[in-house]
Amino acid sequence: MEKNYTQLILTELEQNGEIPDTLLLAKKFEIEHQELVGYLNSLLLENYITQEVKEIQRWVLLQEGLDNVTNGTPEFRVFQGIPAEGISKNDLEAKFDPNVFKFGLQNGMKKKWFKIKDGLIQKEVAEVVDEDAVLLKRIESNSNLEDIKKDVFDNLKKRKIISQEVIKYFKINKGAEFKPIYVELESDLTYDMVKNYDDFVKNEDGTIKSNTELAKQFKKYNWNSVGKDIKTGNLHPLMKVRKQFREVLIEMGFEEMATNQYVESGFWNFDALFQPQQHPARDAHDTFFIREPAHSKNLDPEYWERVKKTHEVGGYGSIGYRYDWSYDEAKKNIFRTHTTAVSSKMLRQIAIEYAKDGVFKPRKFFSIDRVFRNESLDATHLAEFHQIEGVIADKNVGLGELLGVITEFFAKIGITGLKFKPTYNPYTEPSLEIHGFHPGLNKVIELGNSGVFRPEMLRPMGLPEDIQVLGWGLGLERPTMIQYKFKNIRDLLGYGVDMKLLKENPICCFKN
Repeated sequence: MEKNYTQLILTELEQNGEIPDTLLLAKKFEIEHQELVGYLNSLLLENYITQEVKEIQRWVLLQEGLDNVTNGTPEFRVFQGIPAEGISKNDLEAKFDPNVFKFGLQNGMKKKWFKIKDGLIQKEVAEVVDEDAVLLKRIESNSNLEDIKKDVFDNLKKRKIISQEVIKYFKINKGAEFKPIYVELESDLTYDMVKNYDDFVKNEDGTIKSNTELAKQFKKYNWNSVGKDIKTGNLHPLMKVRKQFREVLIEMGFEEMATNQYVESGFWNFDALFQPQQHPARDAHDTFFIREPAHSKNLDPEYWERVKKTHEVGGYGSIGYRYDWSYDEAKKNIFRTHTTAVSSKMLRQIAIEYAKDGVFKPRKFFSIDRVFRNESLDATHLAEFHQIEGVIADKNVGLGELLGVITEFFAKIGITGLKFKPTYNPYTEPSLEIHGFHPGLNKVIELGNSGVFRPEMLRPMGLPEDIQVLGWGLGLERPTMIQYKFKNIRDLLGYGVDMKLLKENPICCFKN
C-alpha cells in the first residue's frame, strides 16, 4: 500500500511539536529529500506548516578520494605489490598506473614502508595500516571529525581529494491552518458531487452539502488574481546577436559548417589539433566526459596513425611531444570544449577531397554554436556557452591576411583600432590575442584569439605543404552582455531572464 507522506508529516509534527531537520525525516521515511520537499511545499501553500531554511557544510570525496577508499592509497597499493624478496623498480612500475606508482613510491619511502637497496625495492616493515584510507572513510561518513586538524582538510582539498559542499534543509513548525489530519481541498465543483444544482447549499464554513449528504471542503478562490502574462514569439538577445554575426560572416564570403554534434571524441577535439594528451584542458576539471558510450570508433586508422606518430616523434619540422600516445585516450567521448573540433573534421574532409581529384579549392567557413567546459559558475561564466569561429584555408596566406580579415570583421560590428598581442595555443603558431576599443564601454577589451594552424596539425590530415589555414574565434555571450549592458550572465541565460526585455529590445546592431 502506498504511504500517505503528507499525513505522516502532520502526524510527526503533531507528536513532536516541530520537525528540526528534514534530512533526518527523509531518512526516517526512506525517501529522497527532494521528494519530501515536494510534500512540504503542498502543506506550505495551504498554511498547514511554516518552514525555516537551514544549511550545513559537509565534506565529500572526489574521484581520487573514492579510489583511495576502494583500492587503498597509492603507497599502500605499491607496498602490497612488493614481494618478500624485493623487486626492481622497473618491474614494480609495470604493475601500476604511472601516477599511482610515482606518488605511491614517494609517499611510501617517506613513511619508511620500503626502501631501495642493492637495486631492489624492499619492504622495511612486514605489515602496514593504510591510515590515510581510514581517514578518508571517516570523512566520507561525515561523523566524529572533531579531532581532525584544519590543515589536514586544507591539504586534502588542495590535492583535489575532497571537496566541501553546502546542503540545505528545513526546520518545520505548525502553520496558522495546521490540522493533525490532512483534508484535501477540492478545486472544482463537479457534476458527480452534486447531481442537481438546486439540491445543494453553501455553508459559511466553506462546505457544500446536498440532499445526498455530500460534504466537500473547497479551496478559497481569489477573485482578484489574474492569469500569468506569458509573452512568446520573441527572439532572445543572444539569438539576435548570433543572427547579426552570422549575416556579417556570410557577407564576407564564409560558408557555415554543420555544428549539431555536441558529443565528440577526444581525437577530434584535442589530438587532431596537435594538443598533447597530458594537456590540462583534457582532465576532468575542464572537460565533461561521456559515461555511455564512453568511447568512439576509429573510422580513419591511417590518419590516426599519422597523428600518433606526430605526437610521439614529430615531423614537418617538429620533434613532437615525446610521449606514448594512447588510442584509448583519443577515443574517449566528451562534450566538445570548442568548435575547433568541427573545423578539424572539415579540414580533414577537404584533405580527403584533395586526395581524390588532386585539385585544391580555397575555402572560408565559420561556425557559431554551443560548447561545454567544466568551469566554476560565476557572474561571467557558465558551463556551456557559444563560440564564434572563422577558418580560411588557401594557398600562400599568412599572418597579414589573418589580421586583415579580423580587422574587417570587427569593423562591421563597430569595433576599430584593433591591437594584437602574442600568445600561446597548442595548434597555432604564431598565435595572437585580439584587443580592441569598445565605444560602449569606453575602454580596450580582449575580444578573442587567433592564429595560423601549425603544420603538425595540417600535414597529417593530408593537406599539401603550400596550403595554410588561418583561424580566429570569440565568445558570443560577452559581446551580447556588453551590448545589452548585463553585468551578470544569469540575467542573460536561465530562469532569471526578464521576459519583457525579450519583446521590447530592438534587433541588435553593434555599429555606431
